[in-house]
Amino acid sequence: MADALLLDGIEKTYDQVRAVDTLHLAVPQGSVYGLLGPNGAGKTTTIRMILDIIRPDAGRILVFGEDDPEMRRKRISYLPEERGLYRKMKVRELVLYIARLRGMDSAEARKRSDYWFQRFDLTAFADAKLEALSKGMGQKVQFIATILHRPDVLILDEPFSGLDPVNVELVKEVMQEVHREGATILFSTHQMDTVERLCDAICLINHGKKVLEGSVGDVRRKHGTNSIQIEYEGVAKFLADRSLIASVDDTGRYAELTPAPGVETQRILEAAVREVRVRRFEVMEPSLHRIFVDTVRGMSAGA
Repeated sequence: MADALLLDGIEKTYDQVRAVDTLHLAVPQGSVYGLLGPNGAGKTTTIRMILDIIRPDAGRILVFGEDDPEMRRKRISYLPEERGLYRKMKVRELVLYIARLRGMDSAEARKRSDYWFQRFDLTAFADAKLEALSKGMGQKVQFIATILHRPDVLILDEPFSGLDPVNVELVKEVMQEVHREGATILFSTHQMDTVERLCDAICLINHGKKVLEGSVGDVRRKHGTNSIQIEYEGVAKFLADRSLIASVDDTGRYAELTPAPGVETQRILEAAVREVRVRRFEVMEPSLHRIFVDTVRGMSAGA
C-alpha cells in the first residue's frame, strides 16, 4: 500500500536545540497511525512541518508521493491541541465558514453540519456564540469543522482534550467511521489505551528522535511477555522490593510490573498473597503504557 505521508530525514533546530532529529516516518494510506512521545519530544514541531506551517531545515515531506505544500493544505485537515476558534462567531457560522474555505458547496456544508450537530448533541447550540460554550463543547465544534469536508488525511493532536467519557467514546467512534470511509489518520495522544484500540501502527519519538516504530502487536511482542498485571486489595509493600520487581506502575488497586532479572513470576505471586487479597494475576505482553514509560525513563536514565 502506498504511503499517505512520508517524512524523509526531516530536521528542525531552534536556537541550537534540535527539536526534530533526522526523522524518517512512513504512514500507509488508509491507516490509523499514532505519533507518540512525552511533552517536548518534537511531536508538535513534526506536525507543523507536515502542514507547512514551518519548514524543515533538512529532509523532505511527501503527501501521496508529492512534495507540494499547496496540495498538503487541500488534502490534510488538522485539529490542533490548542483551541483555534473565533469566540465571537456563532457555532454554525464558524463551521460553514471553514467549510467554504475548504471549497465545499454551501448547501452540502449546511446539510452535513446539521447531521454532525445532531450527532454531537449540538443542535440547540448551533446559533450560540462560541464564547458561551464549555471547553468540551468547543472541542466538539472544532472536531466537526475538521472532518466536515471529508479530508483524505486527518491529523488530530490530543483530540479528546476537555471531553467527558461519553464524548470521548463518540469521538473514537467517529474516527473509526471516517477511517472506514478511507481517510488516513495520524493522531497524537497520551491515552495509551486508546492507541492500543485504534492504531494500526505507532511511532514513539523522544528528544526529536524515533525510538520505537511498528505495528502495535509487533511493538508489544518485541518487549517480551514477562509483564505482570495484578489487581489486588490491601497494602502491597512487596511492590517496592527491587530484588523482586524491576519497575512498576501502581494505582493502589491495580499494578503492572516487570520482574527483576532472574525472578520467576511464582515468587512474585507468593509475595503478593502474603500481603494482599489477589483478585487477578496475569502474565502477558506489556501494555503500550508500560512500554512508553519504560522506554522514556530508560532514555532519561542513560542521558
